[in-house]
Amino acid sequence: MSKEASAPAAASAPRQQQPLSVPELQEYSQLRERYLRTTNALASAAHDLKTPLAILNGYVELLQSEKLGDLNERQREVLRDMRANGQRLQHYIQDFLSFSVLETGELKMRFEPGNINACLSEVCRLWSPRFQETGLALYFLANDKLQEFAFDAPKVERIISNLLENASKFTPAGGTVWLHAEPYMWERRTGNKPAGTQERRRRPLSQPNSVKISVSDTGPGVPPEYHLEIFDDFFRLPRNEKSDGMGLGLAIARRLVHGMGGKIWVESEPGAGCKFSFIIPMKPPTGDSEVRA
Repeated sequence: MSKEASAPAAASAPRQQQPLSVPELQEYSQLRERYLRTTNALASAAHDLKTPLAILNGYVELLQSEKLGDLNERQREVLRDMRANGQRLQHYIQDFLSFSVLETGELKMRFEPGNINACLSEVCRLWSPRFQETGLALYFLANDKLQEFAFDAPKVERIISNLLENASKFTPAGGTVWLHAEPYMWERRTGNKPAGTQERRRRPLSQPNSVKISVSDTGPGVPPEYHLEIFDDFFRLPRNEKSDGMGLGLAIARRLVHGMGGKIWVESEPGAGCKFSFIIPMKPPTGDSEVRA
């Protein structure tokens, strides 16, 4: 069972919506402006925390190196806890900064021709040590059918990292996580039809026009009723309210995928693991983005 967390497709017969009145438009504008000011203020505060936190983490690493003196086992244990919590806080701050940039529309996509296999392989290389530490197996096999195309490599790496982090967090030790990519024929639905022409039968695609990337795990799964909500901002599953994180990982992934003109969804049943998939088009979308040859 899957539900797409993407922009709603246009219906064949668009519903007529009542236009907002002038007072309603003004109130909406004021609320939106206040929301953006608050988001920017919180982002500024989060950014100001980065420097002192980096200094604290640096001192912890210096103490752990024992260059300032030998440590006993209890002191090493305390420093390990300090470093782990410092890194966790650093991750929270980075997530919120990413969210604020996406929310305020300040993030631009930069598409450059590249090899998606190399991109995914690099992400796996960076995550492999963490998976080994937690007793999880991570598998990725390059797909020779994937051709070079223009995409935003750092954004794709961030999406995959968020999905892998989610999988590592909820998959029990001894479990397995798979990363897979393949060419995909994506027939998008649209309500725009040229004026003065009759509707014609949709022509099947002759070759892939996008890439589908999936992260699957052997975790507890996600109940069907939450398949859309898990991509919402600050959302956490009821049973995981005490788990680490701000509930922004999947929300950030969703916004980045949409920024590349794609869609993301989850397929899962309780007790049967999760499969998060997203599609990115091989032809970059037009709009607020840069394409470099």
